[in-house]
Amino acid sequence: MAYVDFILNLAGLLLWLNWRSIRFDPLAKRTPATLMGTLRPAAPKKLRRWHLLVFLAALLFLRAILYRWIAPFWIGKLDLGVIVTSFRSDWFSGILIFSFLSFSLALGIFYVGLLFLSLLSGPEPIQSLVKIPLGRVDGWPRWAKILLPLIVTTILWSLVSWLLVWLQILPPPVSVAQRLEQSLVIGLDSYLVWKFPAGAILALHLLNSYIYFGRHPIWKYVNLTAQKILAPLKKIPLRAGKVDFAPVVAIGLVFLAAEFVARALNFIYARLPF
Repeated sequence: MAYVDFILNLAGLLLWLNWRSIRFDPLAKRTPATLMGTLRPAAPKKLRRWHLLVFLAALLFLRAILYRWIAPFWIGKLDLGVIVTSFRSDWFSGILIFSFLSFSLALGIFYVGLLFLSLLSGPEPIQSLVKIPLGRVDGWPRWAKILLPLIVTTILWSLVSWLLVWLQILPPPVSVAQRLEQSLVIGLDSYLVWKFPAGAILALHLLNSYIYFGRHPIWKYVNLTAQKILAPLKKIPLRAGKVDFAPVVAIGLVFLAAEFVARALNFIYARLPF
């Protein structure tokens, strides 16, 4: 069922991205009267942006019914790094909340990854694919985009934790200050998502260094953004003849640092009083 949950989250993300991008569809805009005779959609356009949000809400509601019906003894788990919350599928209200929270977590991971790509600010036209879902946030100052995951995650978890405590899924914190401390640790943990786009870009750059895949814009984007990630290693001699070990070293350092930070955050969170 965990794989089913993952696939349905991907389907939800596609609906969300369609909702974000449909306004950029030229056929979705009104056509001037002088062009109505020459440019006309093949069929009347009936789909509206809000329809996609309705479909998304229906998907999340129906999958809770699916979990309750097909796997009544399944335990849905929400992995937030320093904490994992569990929801029983035989409790419909709980599994319904899990359905929405699971998608929200997937959406949050996706947007935190997009923020990392926005900070790298790669070449067009690939960078436009980052700008569309981010909207105006893509044009914010770098410091604001860097702080955004911490601020948003801290606030959202503070609110969600109230609900989970009320439902007796989480133990109540000692005080409001302790709740804020827990939320801050979870907010810091959100930055660990950046290791995935960084590792993927470096791995693709390494692959493209030895195999020619053509002149598709994606490879220009990968190579230029990888150079920005590798910039701190430029002064270190990591090349032996024609072999450049910088991408391999960078991938290792990224995941090693992420593992160290994850262990440190788990250590801190485990010692917060509940």
